[in-house]
Amino acid sequence: MASLTIGQLAKRADVGVETVRFYERKALLAEPDRKPSGYRQYDEEVVDRLRFIKRAKQLGFTLNE
Repeated sequence: MASLTIGQLAKRADVGVETVRFYERKALLAEPDRKPSGYRQYDEEVVDRLRFIKRAKQLGFTLNE
């Protein structure tokens, strides 16, 4: 499975990089593995999770729900 950078992930999920970081801080996304250089590495399935969260918010759900 290919790994994505935070920028690639944000672009595919149509959210901002800061949104990804925010969801990580709120524990809606698991802490990603990091490369030896410190860059985050995301799996493709995280794109689906971000899209789900975004859609749920559009439907009126709060982040706590």
